[in-house]
Amino acid sequence: MSAATKRTITIRLVKGFASCNPLQRATVNGLGLKRREQVRTLENTPSVRGMIKKVLHLVEVVSETR
Repeated sequence: MSAATKRTITIRLVKGFASCNPLQRATVNGLGLKRREQVRTLENTPSVRGMIKKVLHLVEVVSETR
């Protein structure tokens, strides 16, 4: 797969994670989100989708390219 055809997914942290348990906080940090309303574009892989699923109550999927 070339760089131009890579699948990406864009997520936004919509809630703060100060009151979350340490595993959820580590997952949000692993996604590269550090503060509320921050947006990141990541490669759409099964591991990233699994991390998003763990903290779906904190993040919003803004867009997904196929």
